[in-house]
Amino acid sequence: MDDTNYNFKLGLIFATTTVFFWGMLPIALKLAAGFIDPVTLTWFRFLVAFLVSVVLQKLSGNLVQFKQLVPLDWAKLTAAACFSMINYISFVYCLEYLSPGPAQLNFQTAPFFLAFGGMLFFKERISALQMSCFATLALGMMLFFQPSFGHSSGEQQVWVGVILVQFSALSWACYALLQKSLFTKLSPGNVLLYIYGAGIVIMLPMSDFDYFVHMSVSQWSVAFFCALNTLVAYGCFAQAMKYWSTAQVGATVALTPIFSFSFTAIIVAIGWWPDIIVPNNINVIGVVGILLVVCSVLCVQLLPLINKHKKERILTKVSP
Repeated sequence: MDDTNYNFKLGLIFATTTVFFWGMLPIALKLAAGFIDPVTLTWFRFLVAFLVSVVLQKLSGNLVQFKQLVPLDWAKLTAAACFSMINYISFVYCLEYLSPGPAQLNFQTAPFFLAFGGMLFFKERISALQMSCFATLALGMMLFFQPSFGHSSGEQQVWVGVILVQFSALSWACYALLQKSLFTKLSPGNVLLYIYGAGIVIMLPMSDFDYFVHMSVSQWSVAFFCALNTLVAYGCFAQAMKYWSTAQVGATVALTPIFSFSFTAIIVAIGWWPDIIVPNNINVIGVVGILLVVCSVLCVQLLPLINKHKKERILTKVSP
């Protein structure tokens, strides 16, 4: 198996796992908002992820990588940690104003920020056809979640939620780009290890530990799921960024709302948490949106490989 196909398959596995877990996350965060504040929850998620990451990085022998860092690298790591915390906290706050579906829809500006950041800072090329795919992807998202907009109560509430989501999306893209710039010196696991550790220290004074005393068993289960989601999703996302371009990863992450919608529909059908998780109705326009999203993502994913194979065939034909 050549390196291109190997990297593609690894990137696909990691990116798909990321989307799967991120699709479930807004539902868990919506549940957690009823018994713990966003900062304390984020601190707990970082704590669990940090403890597990320390063990994993120690066993793999990768902790020695930190010795080769220069002051600029430490500054990038610290900035990435700050942007990551802003992303986590602001997205949890937005769920007080928006339901999981519309929140994930509005967050899909993040792949655009990520793709353009890759073009500006990593000189990654985005073809005209790929740009059009991002445009149809955005249109598909709008059509898919079109029925959701009518369920938000109050125009001011919606706008507050949208602003918080956009703030979260921009912070996420900045974190992802800084993380990618460090891959030449640090493994993805070490980058996340520092981010989790820095987050624990920075958020400690702002966290309220009284919440943990009064939490029930079911509430602890939700909190631990959020922490596990952090560990798995961001770990796989970091690995996906290592094997794929930012444009490809960003396009795949754009599928997250579809997963979130599907998980929400399943929970509603089962009848869990009816007072918190409400159904998202989908009509014919929404189905058209699904088709646009899937086709756009597939196009963005496969175009680089198709073009590479074409060039290889041309070179094979002209070579003596």
